Amino acid sequence: MMRRVLALVGGGFLTVLLSGCFGAPGTGARAADASAHPYVGMWVTADGHIRQQLLADGRYDEARGDRESAYTGSYRVSGNRIDYVDDTGFTADGTFDGDVLDHGGYTFYREGSEAHRRAIAGRS
Repeated sequence: MMRRVLALVGGGFLTVLLSGCFGAPGTGARAADASAHPYVGMWVTADGHIRQQLLADGRYDEARGDRESAYTGSYRVSGNRIDYVDDTGFTADGTFDGDVLDHGGYTFYREGSEAHRRAIAGRS
């Protein structure tokens, strides 16, 4: 079975036809290489209370304080915009500006980035 996948390449989208590298329909298995983008990784608030892991397979896992996996769901990136669909059906969006993500009234930073270090220093 052939599947079409949109992959972010050089700032634009490229349609890729794949055969046999996806799991059975409905299993959620994906080819990580086809869906990876520059924003995959850990994003955190300056105080570290909210931590959102963007996974290469189009899923996210968000921890809040001591509560691991407080929110989970899927996401889609288009350019510098991210659209979320929580597993409960709740939707949200955000905008990336380099290593900064504005989402849901919060500012997140790519963990360990210069922007993150500045944000932490600014809290002191």
